[in-house]
Amino acid sequence: MNVYHIWCELKEGARDSEFADAVHAYLGGLKAEGAITGYRLTRRKLGLGHPSLPEWHITIDFEDMAQMDRAFAQVSTRADPVEGLHHAVNSRVGHVFFALYRDFPDPGRVYGEERF
Repeated sequence: MNVYHIWCELKEGARDSEFADAVHAYLGGLKAEGAITGYRLTRRKLGLGHPSLPEWHITIDFEDMAQMDRAFAQVSTRADPVEGLHHAVNSRVGHVFFALYRDFPDPGRVYGEERF
């Protein structure tokens, strides 16, 4: 599994409930189409977290890099309906950064031949 991480803050005046609704509409639609395997929207609780991490965290699951590439290609068309759903999320986001992680060890990992 490949996990795309998005950390962000909301723009001044953006409503948290509208942001959450927009994320669920956008990513829920991609999941229903099979473009992504799953997603999760979380928010920092009780102020706990590293000070450099924004309040909001979204993870998007992809079975493999091919699925991720297809999803990014679909979104990059900027054609409706996906563009309108994407814009509804992005228009509410301020500071944002991304990371890509994978399950470890990889499913194809060959054991006994590790190099240190």
